[in-house]
Amino acid sequence: MGRYLEDFTAGDVIKHWPGRTIREFDNTWFTLLTLNSNPLHFDEHFAKQSQHGRCLVNGTLVFSLTVGLTVRDVSENAIANLEYEKILHHGPTFHDDTIYAESEILAVTPSSSKPDRGVVYLETRAINQKGEKVMSFRRRVLIPRRPAA
Repeated sequence: MGRYLEDFTAGDVIKHWPGRTIREFDNTWFTLLTLNSNPLHFDEHFAKQSQHGRCLVNGTLVFSLTVGLTVRDVSENAIANLEYEKILHHGPTFHDDTIYAESEILAVTPSSSKPDRGVVYLETRAINQKGEKVMSFRRRVLIPRRPAA
């Protein structure tokens, strides 16, 4: 189950599938669960008066969902997620948008202290159903090497 360090190569791009459509109730529940009180996420009347003219999906929901979309291909076999960095919101996400993800492997570094593992450094991009990039982030994941036969 999952990939090993040897399965990652710098420069490869992994297209994660399937995508996930974010429904209004996903956004409302996530916003309430995280105690985010910004009315842009749950007050349609208020949001209609904003620059976007409608409710926005909570950005941390988009981030969490995008990480989840990558698990099968990146971190299902991981020892640990070590770091998330440079999380950028490139555009808004709205109710009923579908998010897809792709990850580019930036570097694969075997551990110098523990030969049974290494670090995969990657950039993941969240793309909506229109092909627009709405978020990107980089992370480092500690991945085991393939066990000896």
